[in-house]
Amino acid sequence: MAYGGPSRPWCSWFMPLSCVACIAVFVYTMYVNNCPKNLGEDRCVFHDHLGRFSFQPRSENSLFGPSTATLKKLGGLSRNLVVYDGEIYRFFSCMWLHANVIHLLTNSLAILFIGVKLEEDFGFLRIGLLYVLSGFGGGLLSCLHQDESQQTLQISVGASGALFGLLGASLSEIITNWTLYTNKCVSITMLILVIGVNMAIGFMPGIDNMAHIGGFVAGILLGFILLLRPQYGYVSGPYIAPGYELNHKKPKYQCHQKLLWVISVVVLFVW
Repeated sequence: MAYGGPSRPWCSWFMPLSCVACIAVFVYTMYVNNCPKNLGEDRCVFHDHLGRFSFQPRSENSLFGPSTATLKKLGGLSRNLVVYDGEIYRFFSCMWLHANVIHLLTNSLAILFIGVKLEEDFGFLRIGLLYVLSGFGGGLLSCLHQDESQQTLQISVGASGALFGLLGASLSEIITNWTLYTNKCVSITMLILVIGVNMAIGFMPGIDNMAHIGGFVAGILLGFILLLRPQYGYVSGPYIAPGYELNHKKPKYQCHQKLLWVISVVVLFVW
């Protein structure tokens, strides 16, 4: 995206580290899953090459991953376990788990593609906070829409909520910092196209689109709060030229930025 401001001051490490963590958690998940022990070697996919780390039968997990029971054991999001057993930690643990290899790879690549740029622009603290809270928001909406009658089968996992939070934050960042972009229409058109494609994928069977929507909305609101850029620079006292009229300085933030900030804070508080 074409941005007319200064060069990016930050080095991205949180986003790559998050992807590494997701991969490490997936490897551990397959270790705990131990398909050969639970089902027998003949039923496990790629047992000859992976041994204990081999995948569940294709009839159970068609894209190479663990069992639903293992995901539930390691922190997958389940409405009953949150509401009735008070296991709130599942809102955060579920975003590091993935259902299968394809799920893991697509999320990791998308997070790197979108998140690295944001972290370079705004730093790890703001983007890390946005990432985790968006994942929480996605998990919250997912949990609210889970069917209680199917809890033995229904588990939500993945970093998709956090990923959509990054997409939502990218959109709100363009809107709130509109005057700083040189190719505004190109930037927002490309972003809306990416968001639309990912939302469409969410309507496929087995995809938790509620987590996508919850993360996206949380990301938009958090973007308006955390990703403001000063519209006009200030001149510090020692460098002010003689005769410079301080009262003529323009405000650092524009009115629409402040208004969007207030609205987002109120909506998040009510949510």
